[in-house]
Amino acid sequence: MTVAQWQGRREGGGRFALWLIRTIGLTCGRGFARLILYPITLYFFCRRGHERRASRAYLGRVLGRPVGALEVMRHIHAFASITLDRVFLLARGMRGFDIEIVGLSALEARLDGGRGVLLLGAHVGSFEVLRVLALKRPQIPLRVVLDKAQTPVLTELLEALAPEIGHNVIDASRGGTEVVLAMHEAARRGAMIALLGDRGRARETMRHVPFLGAPAPFPAAPWLIASTLRLPVVLCFGLYLGGNRYRLIFEPFVEDATIPREGRQAALDALIRRYAARLEAMVREHPYNWFNFYDFWDHPAPGHGADAGRAGAADLRGDLA
Repeated sequence: MTVAQWQGRREGGGRFALWLIRTIGLTCGRGFARLILYPITLYFFCRRGHERRASRAYLGRVLGRPVGALEVMRHIHAFASITLDRVFLLARGMRGFDIEIVGLSALEARLDGGRGVLLLGAHVGSFEVLRVLALKRPQIPLRVVLDKAQTPVLTELLEALAPEIGHNVIDASRGGTEVVLAMHEAARRGAMIALLGDRGRARETMRHVPFLGAPAPFPAAPWLIASTLRLPVVLCFGLYLGGNRYRLIFEPFVEDATIPREGRQAALDALIRRYAARLEAMVREHPYNWFNFYDFWDHPAPGHGADAGRAGAADLRGDLA
C-alpha cells in the first residue's frame, strides 16, 4: 500500500467508537481505558491487513531481523496508547503524565530573535505533548500545520476537548498558497510553526534519500517553506516511553534553511538527507514510536528529478494527523 492508498483508507474506528473510548476514558480514568487497548490492538491486528503487513516490513528493517505477530501488536498497541493519551493531554494537560523536556533552552534562544521557528517533526510518538506545552507557555504562539480532512472524526473529537488548540491550526487541506501565507504571517509574529517532514502526498514533489537501508521518498515542501520564510529549523520529537512517560526533544537543525538558486537540487537533497539520517537514528533507538502504517519505500516520487528544483513553496500539503 503506497502513501496515496494510505490516504484513501478510511479513518480507523469511526465516530461512535472514538467518542465511546473518549467517554470511557474521561469517565472511568486512564487506567481502565488502557485495558481496552488490548482488545482494540487485537482487532486492528486481525482486521487491518495492510497496516499489519506494513508494520511487519518496517520493524524488520529497523530491527534488522524477521519479526513476529507479538512485535507487530506491540507496535499497534503503542500507536493506540498515544492516541488514547491525546484525549487526556488535551482534556487535562500534563496532569498525570511524566514528561521530560530536552533542549527547551535551545528552542527559546532561537525564539528570542523574534522571527519565528519552524519545528519539524515526524510521525514519531505524540504531537499532543508539544501542543500541551504550548498551552503552558502562552507567551510563545504555536501554529500547527495539519490536514483536517485526513482524520476528520479524530480532529473533531480533539478540538472539542481543547478548542483553543483548534484555533491555532493551519489547515493544509485549504491549499498550498493559503497555507504558505498563513505560515508567513505566523513567522512575522515570531511564532513556532510546527509540521511533519516524513510523509508527502501522491502528487507532491518528493526526493529519494537513504533511510533504513533503502532509498525512501521524503517531501521537499517543508524545506522549500523554510527557505522561503528564512526560518531556523528545530527538530521536535514527542517520544512515548511507555506507561505515562514521554520525552519531548528539541534539537537545533539549521539556523538558516535558505536554499541557493545555484545548486538548488543538491542543497535540497543535502537537507533532506540529514533529516532522514537523524530520523533513522531516532527510530532505531525507539522503533515502536514510528507510525507510518503503509509501505513507506514504495512511492513513484512524482517530481523527483529536474522538476524538484523548480518546485514552489505552494507544494505544501502537510499531513499531521
